[in-house]
Amino acid sequence: MATANSTKVQEFILVGFGDGEKKRLLLLIFFTTLYILTLAENIIVITIVVLDTILAHLPMYILLSNFSWLEMCYVSTTVPRMILDLISPNGTISFHACFLQYYSFVSLGSTECFFLSTMALDRYLAICHPLRYPYIMSPHSCYALVAICWILGFLWNLIPVVMISKLDFCGPNIIDNLICDPGPILSLACSPLGNMLLHYQFAMSSLVIILNLFFAVLSYSAVVLTLVKATHQSGSKKAFSTISFHLMVVTLFYGSVAGMYIYPSAENESGIKNLVTVFYTAIIPFLNPMIYCWRNDQMKEALDRVHRSKVALLRFNPNKC
Repeated sequence: MATANSTKVQEFILVGFGDGEKKRLLLLIFFTTLYILTLAENIIVITIVVLDTILAHLPMYILLSNFSWLEMCYVSTTVPRMILDLISPNGTISFHACFLQYYSFVSLGSTECFFLSTMALDRYLAICHPLRYPYIMSPHSCYALVAICWILGFLWNLIPVVMISKLDFCGPNIIDNLICDPGPILSLACSPLGNMLLHYQFAMSSLVIILNLFFAVLSYSAVVLTLVKATHQSGSKKAFSTISFHLMVVTLFYGSVAGMYIYPSAENESGIKNLVTVFYTAIIPFLNPMIYCWRNDQMKEALDRVHRSKVALLRFNPNKC
């Protein structure tokens, strides 16, 4: 604490996990295992796409590999901190570290919204405009769209976060959450601007969610209508299978964040809020690679090609083992 005219908070205490040594040990094992598996899954996806000469030039998999990198960054923003809080009994986090996590988390969440829209656009062009698709969604266009997603995601929340960080926090400093979320943070501000900035953050979060969700729904609706009208039934069934996995990812993501960002988190019960937080910060990044890839024939074929090329290389030059 630093004292001037009032006591200024220089650290926060995250108390979302509560007490109970056995409970904390089980959660520690759970989060550590989940984090390692999530990183491993996404690294495998990126490695397969980069090493396979076919997938490396397909727009869908260029986007997917970059999406996997985003998921690794997303889960690394929160889960390691959760693990540290489970190990440390006090759960303190410095003022600057808390706002860094807050900014990184909401920015990566916004970036994921833009990524899901980009992937919806890719499927729309591939199925509804197949002849123009190779020219519109070239590798160069894909990387440009990836850059736009990252830039928009990190600029979208910059002003609200800077404004919130300038507020006066003069106690208490206990955050009833697993992460530094805007709602619980703003409830601790002693400045009269806190309530106004809470509504501003709520509006910005709602806007990015609603706009991207609306775009994704329109894109996939057009895709479904096109597939229904298609005459080649076998091709339609395969495309329906692919789209169903995309829709599952979109539903999981937007369904979980809606309860936290479309409705102010201060109104949610603590237990439900923490469960939702765990779901969209840790479980969804773990599920997404499996949903997108493990029942994907192209990924399985690419994995087989990478494996066979590695075996052939080792046979040609065994000293490289």
